[in-house]
Amino acid sequence: MSTLFIFLLVLGVLVLVHELGHFITAKRNGVGAEEFGFGFPPRLIGTYKDKKGKRRWVFGNKEIEEEIKDREETIYSFNLLPLGGFVKITGENGVESEEEKQDDKNFSNKSIWIRFKILVAGVIMNFLLAIILFSLAFWMGLPEIVNDSNTDNFIPVTITMVAPNSPAEKAGLQPGDNIISVQTKNTNMETVISIKQLQKIIRDKAGQEITFEVQHPKEENTIKIKITPRQNPPAGEGATGIALAKTKVVKHTLGESIKLGMTTTYNMTKMIFEFLGKLIASPFTHKSVAGDVTGPIGIAKMSGQAASLGLAFLLQFTAMLSVNLAVVNLLPFPGLDGGRILFLLIEKLKGSPLKQELEQKINTVGFIFLLGLMAVVVVKDVLRFW
Repeated sequence: MSTLFIFLLVLGVLVLVHELGHFITAKRNGVGAEEFGFGFPPRLIGTYKDKKGKRRWVFGNKEIEEEIKDREETIYSFNLLPLGGFVKITGENGVESEEEKQDDKNFSNKSIWIRFKILVAGVIMNFLLAIILFSLAFWMGLPEIVNDSNTDNFIPVTITMVAPNSPAEKAGLQPGDNIISVQTKNTNMETVISIKQLQKIIRDKAGQEITFEVQHPKEENTIKIKITPRQNPPAGEGATGIALAKTKVVKHTLGESIKLGMTTTYNMTKMIFEFLGKLIASPFTHKSVAGDVTGPIGIAKMSGQAASLGLAFLLQFTAMLSVNLAVVNLLPFPGLDGGRILFLLIEKLKGSPLKQELEQKINTVGFIFLLGLMAVVVVKDVLRFW
C-alpha cells in the first residue's frame, strides 16, 4: 500500500506541475482557463467566483450556469482520481461558432508564438522541477562511487541494482543493501572489503549456497541471507543478479548542488534522447533496447525502493522521472505537446492552420497508438516484475 501511495504521489506531482505550467502561461498571456483540476474527473468539489465576486461552490459534475460565472474566472476543482491534474484551456480544441472566433480569450485565436509558449510551458516546468529536486537531493546528500581499491571498512560494498527474478531478488536483497560479510560452506564469516573480493567468492561458489550478512538502508542491525549463485546466468546479470559499487554519502553546498542539479538534468536529457534514437533505429540495426523500457508497474516498484532508501533518493528518482516526462512530451508525435507544436510549425510554413477536423483525427489516432503502446509496456511489466 505504501508503494502505491508513493507512486501516486510522485506521479501526481509530475503531472500537476506539468499542467500548472500550461495554466500559468495561458493566464499570463490572456487565454482563458475554464478549469484547473487536482486529480482527474469525476469532480468531487469545485470553487469559483461569480460576476459579483462572491465565492461559490459546486459539487459533483454539475454544470455551472454561465450567467453566474465570470467568463474570466477559473473553476478550481478536486477530483476523484489522484493522478496529478489537468487544465481545460478555452478553445484548445479549436473554434466552431462565430462567437468563439471573436473571443480574444480563445487559445485558437492567439498568435503562433503565444500558443507555442503555452504548449511548451509544461515541458519547461518539468525540467525546472527536475533541477530543483536534483539540487535538493545533492544538498541533502547522495552516495557517490569510490574506487574499489579503497579498502576503508567505513565504505561498504553496496547493491545498486537487483535483476528481476534473480536469486538475489528471490532471497530478498534490495538496492541500497550493504554487504558486510560473506560466509561459504565450512568457512567463517569473511568481511567484505572490495567488490573484486566478493565477486571472486561468488564466482568460485557458483551452484553452492553462501550466506551474506546484509545491512538494509536506514537500519542498524544486520541480517543473514542465504543465496545460491547461478552457474549459467543470463547475459549481463551475473551469478546472483546484483550490481555492486563502493559508495559513500557526500553532501554538497547549496551552490554546488544547484550546479550539479543543472548538469545532471542536462546529461539525463541527452542520455534519454540518445536512448530514443537507438530505440527508433533498433529495427534497422537489429540491436534491441526495448527491454530497457519500464512501464507504470516497474516505476511504482522503483518508487517504493527509492523511498525506502531515504528522502534524497526519492527526490532524485522523481527528478529523473520529471526529465523523462519532459523529453517524451517534446516528441513530435500526435497526442503529445510536441505533436501540437509540430502542427504550429506546419501552420507557420503554410500560412494557415490545418483543418480542425483533420488535426483532431490525427491527434485521436496518435492517442490511441500511445494507449496501445502503454498496454504493451504494462504487459511486459507484468511478465517482468510479477
